[in-house]
Amino acid sequence: MRLPSAIYRVYEARVRDGIPREAVPAHVGVILDGNRRWARMAGNKPEAGHQRGADKIAEFLGWSEDMGVRLVTLWMLSTDNLERDPAEVADLVRIIEDAVDHLADVGRWRLRVVGAADVLPYATVERLAHAEARTAGVDGMDVNVAIGYGGRREIADAVKALLVEKAAAGVSLSRLAETIDVEQIAAHLYTRGQPDPDLVIRTSGEQRLSGFLLWQSVHSEFYFCEVHWPDFRRVDFLRALRSYAARERRRGR
Repeated sequence: MRLPSAIYRVYEARVRDGIPREAVPAHVGVILDGNRRWARMAGNKPEAGHQRGADKIAEFLGWSEDMGVRLVTLWMLSTDNLERDPAEVADLVRIIEDAVDHLADVGRWRLRVVGAADVLPYATVERLAHAEARTAGVDGMDVNVAIGYGGRREIADAVKALLVEKAAAGVSLSRLAETIDVEQIAAHLYTRGQPDPDLVIRTSGEQRLSGFLLWQSVHSEFYFCEVHWPDFRRVDFLRALRSYAARERRRGR
């Protein structure tokens, strides 16, 4: 049951005011889940859910910006998604291209595309790269758009890149085996140079990462929300931040 709008606004403001600004996560990762189920429940085709979910993204980034989040990573397309019906994948890729272009047009956020480019159509890679380049000089919140992304693939790519780099420098395999460490692998991840996520949110009620930021989320806090992504509201986001702020982060200690 939804609250009347006036009462809802009061409740939302109360939740927001109860979150200490110093306790807001610097980096929030989001698994945008539930678009297809939302469409099915509404009697629509998957494309309608994907479009509604894409339309939610700019709104969500505005909420994040307002709360002082400095970096958001959005999982928009996984490598597993690419195994779906080709017609649905084509629709989804088109919607994602348009969504990323729109985010670039807004001009408030600095975009970074993260994922395996070789699993995407060449035209898509070019369009995403152009959108990213258009925001390079933006002085605003950083936004990673994870497209064609899989956590295992990212780690494998990082190790491959490290091996190629060391081989080019004349380092032997035996020497590399003796010296390789966590920092060297991290330096070759798609998100290299960025802080790990403090909070990972997944919508739609699923309680698993499904390969999202496997390496980076080792010390992250998780928040699982029942609502499907197209229906995700500002108050749902604020509840996630409130939950995060109430936790004691020991980072394994």
